[in-house]
Amino acid sequence: MKMKLYSKIIIYTIILMFSVLYIFPFYWLIRSSFMTSAEIFAMPMRWLPKQFLWTNFSYSLTAFPFIVYLRNTLFIVILNIVGNIFASSFAAFGFARLDFPGKKFFFGLIISTMMIPWAVLLIPSFIIWQRLGFYDTYVPLTLPAFFMNAYYIFLVRQFINTLPKDYDEAARIDGAGYLSIYAKIILPLIIPALATVGVFSFMWSWNDFLGPLIYLRSSHNLTLALGLRQFLAQYTNQWHYLMAASSVVILPMILLYFFAQRYFIEGISFSGLKG
Repeated sequence: MKMKLYSKIIIYTIILMFSVLYIFPFYWLIRSSFMTSAEIFAMPMRWLPKQFLWTNFSYSLTAFPFIVYLRNTLFIVILNIVGNIFASSFAAFGFARLDFPGKKFFFGLIISTMMIPWAVLLIPSFIIWQRLGFYDTYVPLTLPAFFMNAYYIFLVRQFINTLPKDYDEAARIDGAGYLSIYAKIILPLIIPALATVGVFSFMWSWNDFLGPLIYLRSSHNLTLALGLRQFLAQYTNQWHYLMAASSVVILPMILLYFFAQRYFIEGISFSGLKG
C-alpha cells in the first residue's frame, strides 16, 4: 500500500515539474507584457511588475494595423476550418463506410503523403500557384484545405469506425442514400472528431508564418504572424510592446482550447480505438 502511494507521489511530482516547465514561458510572456523593458531583464528576476502597465497593450495594438491583419487572418482561418472539416469528413465517410475497388490502396496512398516533408513541395507549389496567377492572394493558403488533408482523413475515419454500422443499415432499410446517411447520421455523431479537426486547423492556420511569408507580398494582405514580425523589426528593443502584442495574438487559441477541450479530448481518444 505504501509503495503504491509512493509511486503516485513520484508520478504526480514528475507531472507537476513538467507542467511548470511548459507553463513558465507562457507566464514569462504575460508578466513581461505588463512591464517595462528594463524590468523584463532586471536582475534579480522580477516575478511580478511593480506597476501593471496596461498602456503597453493600447500602444502595441495601434502601432501597426492590427485590425487589418486580424481580419486577414480570420478570413484564412475560417476558410481552412470549413474546408478541412468538410473535405476530411466526406472522404473519411467514404473510406469507412463504402466498399469500392482499390479502397485500401487509395487510403494507403493518401496516408503515405504524410511522409512527404512540406519543404520538399514548397518550390513546386509556389511555381504552380504563381503560374496560375494566384501569387499575393489567399487562394494558395485556403484552397488546399478543400482538397483533403491526410492526417484529418485518418483521424475522422478512425472515429467513424468506432460507430456501429447498424445505424447505416437501419437508415438504408428506410430508403436513405449514402448522402443522407452522411449528413443526417454520421455528421451529428462525429462532432468530437470534427471539433478536433477544427482546433488543429485553427492552430495551424492562425500560427502559420511560412505560408503567408511566401505567398503574400502586399502590406494590406499580411496576417498577424507577419505583422508581429514587422513589429519586431520596427521596435527592436521595445520588448514590452512585443510581449503585449504577442499576448493578444495567442489569446484566441487559449480561449478556443478551453471552450473545445471536452470535444477535443474525446475526439483524440476515440480516434485511436479501432483500425
